[in-house]
Amino acid sequence: MEKVWLKEYPPGIPAEIDSSAYNSVVDLVEKSIARFREKPAFENLDHSISYDELDRLTQDFASYLQNVLGLDKGDRVAIMLPNLLQYPVALFGVLRAGMVVVNVNPLYTPRELEHQLNDAGVRAIVIVENFCTTLQKVIGQTKVEHVITTQIGDLLPFPKRSLINLVVKRIKKMVPAWDIPGTIPLRTALARGKAQAYKRVALTHEDIAFLQYTGGTTGLSKGAILSHGNIVSNVLQARTWIGDLAKDGQEIIITALPLYHIFALTANCLVYFIIGAKGVLITNPRDMPGFVKELAKHRFTAFTGVNTLFNGLLNTPGFSELDFSSLKMTLGGGAAVQEAVAKRWAEVTGKPLSEAYGLTETSPAVTINPFDKPDYNGTIGVPLPSTDVSLRDDDDNIVPTGEPGELCVKGPQVMQGYWNRPEDNAKSFTADGYFRTGDVAVMDDKGYFKIVDRKKDMIIVSGFNVFPNEIEGVVAMHPGVLECACVGVPDTKSGEAVKVFVVKKDPGLTVETLKTYCKERLTGYKVPKLVEFREELPKSNVGKILRKELRE
Repeated sequence: MEKVWLKEYPPGIPAEIDSSAYNSVVDLVEKSIARFREKPAFENLDHSISYDELDRLTQDFASYLQNVLGLDKGDRVAIMLPNLLQYPVALFGVLRAGMVVVNVNPLYTPRELEHQLNDAGVRAIVIVENFCTTLQKVIGQTKVEHVITTQIGDLLPFPKRSLINLVVKRIKKMVPAWDIPGTIPLRTALARGKAQAYKRVALTHEDIAFLQYTGGTTGLSKGAILSHGNIVSNVLQARTWIGDLAKDGQEIIITALPLYHIFALTANCLVYFIIGAKGVLITNPRDMPGFVKELAKHRFTAFTGVNTLFNGLLNTPGFSELDFSSLKMTLGGGAAVQEAVAKRWAEVTGKPLSEAYGLTETSPAVTINPFDKPDYNGTIGVPLPSTDVSLRDDDDNIVPTGEPGELCVKGPQVMQGYWNRPEDNAKSFTADGYFRTGDVAVMDDKGYFKIVDRKKDMIIVSGFNVFPNEIEGVVAMHPGVLECACVGVPDTKSGEAVKVFVVKKDPGLTVETLKTYCKERLTGYKVPKLVEFREELPKSNVGKILRKELRE
């Protein structure tokens, strides 16, 4: 298929990237440290650490894993941390030791945690004490040998460190009682590692960097095998695309999405690391008033998020008064960015909100909108350099332009496969090597792609296909709606019926008003038959609304 989208590339963006610039993620990290030693690398709770400090701390942690714990190249180490300074220290420490990072959502239930630790064969885990009670319940059923614990304030200077740890533990009572024998505090681990020589490990593009677990929307989560080559390629694809919009050593990126999620991990932590940016880590973005206060302290230049995060900020007092003069790029992904949210973001900040698309299995970025075309267009943009996308029907035939088909991807960022899942791997790739995303999309004649929906979320009303994204986009435009989600429910007459769940912005909003609004904008079979008002909607760790839970 001809790559028609190349004509839409901004000037100077090449069709292909050269992934050989770095031989591993570690090489990428070490070269950035050498270039930006004196610059601040990450900031959290009003304290920043420089690239040079990060270099020393990550070598100390790598040395601890190698010399004290005796772990080997390729061993899996889990990181179960929110956005704290400890996260990049653990992340780069594990990678510099030649080991494999297994990112764990701290909000996991014991069942989910046990599955992931066992599935990945994790030997050691770094965990914040707030969640040790979850680990305690399952550690006996796993092969985890070493538990390294940390408290929220551990990498802050004294006496702030002690004060914050005291407040979190004793005053706010945010650390439930736990008892796991033989744990080692992170600060002790760093001191022990420092006392021995760190051994550099030879790594190539073929070595595994991450077992990155998918959200588990279709049952138990699967570990996507992301090699050093996959990650390096995606970082370079994204860096190439940003182009002159980011200047080396001058950027400040706001990281509110959790770094254990692939979007923030690649986009915020790694892409901006190679340009010497400062990453401002937001530990609890759900505290919207606190988040807005934190934003007021920084002349930030880049911001990534999901639709619900942007929407939440836009509805938080004080956000519209912030100084957005330095902001160059806002990137939305993880779920569809709704038109109502994108337009309001542009009105309030004076800057566009660009949409991109990716998956855990693709490291994650696949497509992105050109930054030189700032107007909201409702698409996920065009494929990145060195990326090929084709849309296929159920028989694997490529569909005509403008017709919906399953989005399939080929490129250096596509995973090596799922960990220990040969049957899933066989089903997940086409005969000619494209990864099947499970998302239905259409492509226009210029090569812009629009996600219509997840294949499994599609609603069939009397034989007609209804895509929840379209319904949600219309409902979200109503000024009385704060948030919404659309699912299919069984119906005796039509097989399935459209149901929307709505969180009101206007307390006076009624079911009839909303249905009338939808009738004016949607064809008959797409109009919601059922409307249910809720105080809140269930969301994933990154703020993606969980339709699955609403269906259940």
